[in-house]
Amino acid sequence: VQLQASGGGLVQAGGSLRLSCAASGRPFSSYYVEWFRQAPGQERELVAAISGSGARTYYADSVKGRFTISRDNAKNTVYLQMNSLKPEDTAVYYCAADRNTWMTVSPSYWGQGTQVTVSS
Repeated sequence: VQLQASGGGLVQAGGSLRLSCAASGRPFSSYYVEWFRQAPGQERELVAAISGSGARTYYADSVKGRFTISRDNAKNTVYLQMNSLKPEDTAVYYCAADRNTWMTVSPSYWGQGTQVTVSS
């Protein structure tokens, strides 16, 4: 499966962005999808995850209550709605997918990153 992330940009603190991860190549509904982020000099962090049906989700404590992950399998797309953004949310965000393992730190498929910059 091929993944294409989009939707990043520059936003002021308190603002919102919606990231999209569009998939192609195989039926997407059978894949777990995750969003990771990595800031300069920091380790990659798993931010959110969603099961194939969308019934199960996970959020890192750092984003819980502010970010929402969702998916539209008819459009082969997973979204990350980011509200109340903070400067510490600044990072390159990556979507990734795996068919077999929930919340893996090494998913099989990766999209390219999309930069999110939050100004104070």
